[in-house]
Amino acid sequence: MNEEISSEIPDWSREAKTWGEWNPGKSLLASIRIYQRVRYKKSPFARLIKKTAILRHRFWSAVSGADIPLNSDIGGGLLLPHPNGVVIHQRSHIGPNCLIFQQVTLGTRGGADVPHLAGHVDVGAGAKILGGVRIGEHALVGANSVVLTDVPANSFAVGIPAVVKRKWQVQA
Repeated sequence: MNEEISSEIPDWSREAKTWGEWNPGKSLLASIRIYQRVRYKKSPFARLIKKTAILRHRFWSAVSGADIPLNSDIGGGLLLPHPNGVVIHQRSHIGPNCLIFQQVTLGTRGGADVPHLAGHVDVGAGAKILGGVRIGEHALVGANSVVLTDVPANSFAVGIPAVVKRKWQVQA
């Protein structure tokens, strides 16, 4: 796959919370977004906001049960409907408008390579995406799949280890 940036525009409304809504996934993402906006600013007010964002991140990480570092490379519009058990490696890339369900791991296979998800990728519950794997735009990763190879755009991966198939391919 190419090293291109997704052409999709993030849908920030996917991360927005309504007043009083209990949504640990959106709250965790909000703390990450606030931290990333002020992390390089040096003013005393920015330092206070950064410390507050770090405390919020720790709180929402504990409440949600997710391990998503503050410095993660996450495109806008990420949905975490059930963030429990989600583990994302700090150097992983997640493109815009992705959907990640519970118990998903984006990590290494013992080396330095990390997963790269393009825009609008849906990852099913319990899936593991390991190593320098590239998942193309509009791809689907099935629940409990273990993805160790690239998944082209408009394809899906299912199984252990995952087998890649085109979305329009029909089994007899």
